[in-house]
Amino acid sequence: MARSVFTGEYRHTLDDKGRLAVPSRFRAQLDGGAVVSRWIDGCLAIHTRSGWDELSEKIAALPITDAPSRLFGRSIFAGATESDLDRQGRMLLPAYLREAIGLDADAIVVGARDHAEIWAPATWAEYRRAMDDPEAFAQAIQGLGI
Repeated sequence: MARSVFTGEYRHTLDDKGRLAVPSRFRAQLDGGAVVSRWIDGCLAIHTRSGWDELSEKIAALPITDAPSRLFGRSIFAGATESDLDRQGRMLLPAYLREAIGLDADAIVVGARDHAEIWAPATWAEYRRAMDDPEAFAQAIQGLGI
């Protein structure tokens, strides 16, 4: 099976029940279900079920005696929920996840290669400003070997 790759940036609105219309380009990749979790950098992550299983295995392989490993695992698993798309391609985001990132009526959904991310617009705008500074961006990726 081909590996899912999520790309692009989309602005979507949540309805009054907390359902997010998932970008149409992502829907086929999420047909088998998804897991939404708190993520690093102040956003939420949407993983395919197979992607979530891979991440879970990597976290399970971390040493339980290492405090940062335990912190990461607890943060990710405690703040996660399984979610299926409805017929309109919407995904329910529980209140605790919306509150965790300050999400109101609007959301920015971005592709992040093996997962998608959900951002509050103000937080994304701030993060985006940092990416749009060419010198800061070049310095940030300097040691990545790209």
